[in-house]
Amino acid sequence: MPLIVAVAFFMENFDGTAIATALPKMAASFGVNAIDLSNGITAYLVTLAVFIPISGWCADRFGARVVFTAAIAVFSIASILCGLATGAVQFVLARILQGIGGAMMVPVGRMVVLRSTPKKDLIPAIGTIVWPGLIATVIGPPVGGLLTTYASWRWIFLVNIPIGLIGILLVQRFVENFRAEEQQPLDFGGFLLSAATLSCFMYGVDLLGRENSRGYLGWIFLALTILLGALTFWYEQRVERPLVRLSLLRIPTFATTLIAGNASCTAVGAAPLLLPLMFQNGFGMNPAQSGMLVLLYAGGNLGMKTITTWVLRRFGFRPVLVVNTLLIALFAAASGFLRVGMPALIWVIVLVGAGLVRSMQFTSLNTLAFSEIPTAEISAASMMHSAAQQLTFGLGIAFGAISLRIGILLGAGQTLTDYRIAFCIVAALALLTFPAFLRLAHDAGAEVSRRTKGEDKLAD
Repeated sequence: MPLIVAVAFFMENFDGTAIATALPKMAASFGVNAIDLSNGITAYLVTLAVFIPISGWCADRFGARVVFTAAIAVFSIASILCGLATGAVQFVLARILQGIGGAMMVPVGRMVVLRSTPKKDLIPAIGTIVWPGLIATVIGPPVGGLLTTYASWRWIFLVNIPIGLIGILLVQRFVENFRAEEQQPLDFGGFLLSAATLSCFMYGVDLLGRENSRGYLGWIFLALTILLGALTFWYEQRVERPLVRLSLLRIPTFATTLIAGNASCTAVGAAPLLLPLMFQNGFGMNPAQSGMLVLLYAGGNLGMKTITTWVLRRFGFRPVLVVNTLLIALFAAASGFLRVGMPALIWVIVLVGAGLVRSMQFTSLNTLAFSEIPTAEISAASMMHSAAQQLTFGLGIAFGAISLRIGILLGAGQTLTDYRIAFCIVAALALLTFPAFLRLAHDAGAEVSRRTKGEDKLAD
């Protein structure tokens, strides 16, 4: 199962990192602005957020092997369509189809891992299932840059075909077609309401980030989001088996990671859009050069995983998140002030450091989220967390675009100043989440980190 989940994580993360590097060239081939083309990334992530909540229900009803196989097949077919797209609309539609496959692909494997892992072993287990994604983030930027520069950006998607075929064979060979003994009815009303809420939210944010859109439309969609969100909240409290289990928000660690945690990850998620654009548009680099620099950032992500378990067990979740959030803001601001002529060591420290703190934040939050969840609620919590996390990834890209748009307005078209302002906005968002982590209990997640209350107070 870990190997199969590895295939799924690799496919998803490779596309995301490689596309960020190739975005300017892709936009040029479609005749649109690079920032506007980010809606292709947003559409994919919105689709994930919409369909992830029903992936568990689909697996229980049709069987894990059937759903997993179909998901990988849909993802692979959609990858072919992305590679063959001749316009921005075709590309976005193909990304939506790809998102449907992705929504059914990773959560099924993740739920199996969570259900079968004791809480005391959750930190290494979470670290294990994200390793493939980290490998993809390391090789994605340079491979995407090389393919875009010396071949075509279309190969970024076409390379998924052999990976998908291998994944399908592994699923058929090793995954049991288990399903729930008692099939629960689908909360169809909750699904429609949550889908409408998330779609309006992401589309509104995306409109605000576009260069040539009418800004008031974005605010209209955000207003609709509030209304639909309130209706969803009201509806789900009155359903016997709600799709969105709002009662889980009474658990402090889960609520903090779901709200403040995802807000901090939104700040972190802006970097994959801003860094390649700054390197290419601000410093005049080609995609291959940009990809090699982003490799430093991705390498920091991968390197942190070797000590994450030790750090969390040594210091505990609260001190780590408090300090790490401040470091996220520091490295975000520093990224915006990189310039040609700086010593190479400064570039390495800033980019690798930004990757290190990003990795620590994601692993800490992904583990803490399930530290106090009862076993019977793991499935519901996993679905809520996965949907919120994927929404955060999309929001990170959109937030990066909005920050850059604000930077362009305030920077008066001075390219490097535009990016400095954008990165400072990202740093400010990270700082806004700091008080929430400071309010965490001293022994938050102690069962997972294997720390006693006395040890947590001493570390704090």
